[in-house]
Amino acid sequence: MSHELHIMPPEAPLRMPAQDFRAGFRDADAPAREAPRMVAWWRVLVFSPAMAATLALVWIMQDWFSDEGISVIEGVLLTLISFNFFWITFTVSTVLLGMISLSRQARPERKTRSQPLRVALLMPVYNEVPWYVLGNARSMLEELRARGGQHHYAMFILSDTRDDAIAAQEQASVEALRTTLAPGLELYYRRREQNTDRKVGNIADWVSRWGGAWDAMLVLDADSLMTGRAIARLTDALSRDPGAGLIQSYPQLIGAQSVFARMQQFANGVYGVSFAEGLARWCGQEGNYWGHNAIIRTAAFANCAGLPRLRALNGQERLIMSHDFVEAGLLRRAGWSVRFLPRIRGSYEETPPTLIDHVLRDRRWCQGNLQHLKLLGSRGFRPISRFHMFHGAVGYLLSPLWFALLVMWALIGQGKDASVLHYFSPDNPLFPQWPEMTEGRHVLIILVMYAMLLAPKLLGIAALPLSGARYADFGGGWRFALSFLSEVVLSILYAPILMVQQMIAVFRTALGLQKGWSPQTRDGGRYGLGTLMLCHALETVSGLVLSVGILAGLVSIWLAPIAISLALAVPLSALSGVSAGSARRLLGMREDFSEPAITRSARAYRSELRALLEGKGKFTPAE
Repeated sequence: MSHELHIMPPEAPLRMPAQDFRAGFRDADAPAREAPRMVAWWRVLVFSPAMAATLALVWIMQDWFSDEGISVIEGVLLTLISFNFFWITFTVSTVLLGMISLSRQARPERKTRSQPLRVALLMPVYNEVPWYVLGNARSMLEELRARGGQHHYAMFILSDTRDDAIAAQEQASVEALRTTLAPGLELYYRRREQNTDRKVGNIADWVSRWGGAWDAMLVLDADSLMTGRAIARLTDALSRDPGAGLIQSYPQLIGAQSVFARMQQFANGVYGVSFAEGLARWCGQEGNYWGHNAIIRTAAFANCAGLPRLRALNGQERLIMSHDFVEAGLLRRAGWSVRFLPRIRGSYEETPPTLIDHVLRDRRWCQGNLQHLKLLGSRGFRPISRFHMFHGAVGYLLSPLWFALLVMWALIGQGKDASVLHYFSPDNPLFPQWPEMTEGRHVLIILVMYAMLLAPKLLGIAALPLSGARYADFGGGWRFALSFLSEVVLSILYAPILMVQQMIAVFRTALGLQKGWSPQTRDGGRYGLGTLMLCHALETVSGLVLSVGILAGLVSIWLAPIAISLALAVPLSALSGVSAGSARRLLGMREDFSEPAITRSARAYRSELRALLEGKGKFTPAE
């Protein structure tokens, strides 16, 4: 293009200082308020069962060990099992809490007067497909225009695109879209010369230069799509609650076509409802932030959530990667509430279409979440904010622990007489003898683990009618049952592979091999056999070794599902990207039978914009 497009309103600077993690901070503008009394009871209800169940398991297991005390290896085994079991039962108790909450009659909100707000819809983009992003943007603007109301909205496309060819298409798309927008709709665009501090810097640049003119900002992702009703409900909630700094919606997955993506979307839409409800209850005013589809009070964010850089062990200063958790903690530290409203429907996002694309995204998230461990000792953070950051890191650290537990179980074998460890050290008094883990006890622990992993799914299905959904919405009872069974089988097959891949992500982060924060490939890749074999080499080898051990009688047959999954990692990874009609038949989605109106309009607007651009040269999306 002959010129760099820049369509922005007059600047309204807003100071955004970097926060100091070594000193507490209270925002003078945050109104003093008491935490709701029920939240403490909700937290007792969610944490107590998980702790009680874990202690009961430990009490039962310690009785299996010798009277001479617990050896080092026995202690390691007991610790691994109990630590993993706590987080499994914590998920179950959260879902149970959600069921209790959904079964209760919702209290009508106090009809406090809603003040009109000026809300900026911020859509940061980095080498995205322009017509796709802007088709979504137009859908949201048109819905807000049709809905009306007292609030004022404007869409900002905040580009960090580095590729000049993509940037040219991006700017041509903006100009084309502005010619088709209804009068009164505001669409702004700017592209930064340097993408300093990535998305964090992109949002901070907007806040510090234009944020002073806007009461709130609704942060979107490049694949976000929200109905006008969902946006208006978030805005009303923020307007009625002067103490709220951030209100997060519950993004539901849409647009899944491949086997892996549809598995994720089904789980999100069915099991996630009750879990989200339970999470919202025990979080109360101390919720979390997932980086998008949330509305934020602009002045509060500027005053309280400016991120400094973290000093690494080598003395270099590093950008905080998973910034959203930290920003939520900083807002709460300063006195603002961070709320989660899962009953606001119509908030959507997409998910990676293949297993490898999911793994690549997960490695970035792992790097950011493990970085949070350095912030747990920071001054002023609330205990629940620290728990959110710790929980995010534990989600990845559990995978190496699961793998270690798998290895130890394999070494236990089928009892003392068949234990691999027993063969390695038959009469060595310096090497602790393995506990007399009989096959019955061995199987009991595995069955309990499997049952607790399956429990949230079964509870989620039972809770689905409580949320207003019907099994008929998924194509009928039999179709829903088939989708459920398909999702369970696929989850069992992919879970061990994901465990190994998350373990790899942890070690890549720990060894400094995970460099930077590369942009997500939205459309997914097409991966050849060589790439698949290289990516899944560790799983394949581990699965083959386990399978040989089972056939040789050294490893318990109860580990066969894990061994088969790992050994077949390459074909399962290839299967994950298949998007044939069989994927739709096996995993029926509610959206297949009743597509949301906004996804239909977004698809139409994308096609219209793409047609407008076809005469201006062929566009090739970034890989």
